Amino acid sequence: MTVFDARGRGLRAAGVALAAAAALFIAGCASGPPKQVNNACRIFAEKSGWEKHTRRAARKWRADAATLLAIMHQESRFDANAKPRRKRFLGIPTRRPSSAFGYPQALDSTWKLYRRASGNFIAQRDRFKDAIDFIAWYAAQSRRRLKVAPHDAYRNYLAYHEGWNGYARGTHKRKKWLLGVAKKVDRQANRYRAQLQRCGFKV
Repeated sequence: MTVFDARGRGLRAAGVALAAAAALFIAGCASGPPKQVNNACRIFAEKSGWEKHTRRAARKWRADAATLLAIMHQESRFDANAKPRRKRFLGIPTRRPSSAFGYPQALDSTWKLYRRASGNFIAQRDRFKDAIDFIAWYAAQSRRRLKVAPHDAYRNYLAYHEGWNGYARGTHKRKKWLLGVAKKVDRQANRYRAQLQRCGFKV
């Protein structure tokens, strides 16, 4: 309802407040994870700009788009605010286990390295454009340092999880649970790859 002052000007306080609340609600929905995280085509249909950012990152770093999405799916389920859960001792939350945060679950130290190496000094882990570029950059380093092929989601994820030095030392070989996770990432990448072909995604 519009309220008028003595000069006849509209004081749309209630309307402005309602519009602001609606804007916040919409923004909150827009920043949340996609509704169907297992379907790459529907992710891109729902999230404006994500297809463009994924294509750009894959092209820039000569990476495989399906592998990038599969790694992000495993790390955060496309949740911008994801972070490791705190363990509990006697029912009391302990200190946060690591500095991993955002879509890529990147550590503070690795994110700083990416910022310097890429020149993207204002990159944020809770911004999809930066996060997908980070994962593509990381995959490019894995290819250069470890000879991991772009489409090899299994080994890309192991290198992503263990770090380049850890992967080179074979630390992943002693972790059966991690090998199982890497297989799951590989299956997800194959699923995304088939979906992207069907909906005409090209780098």
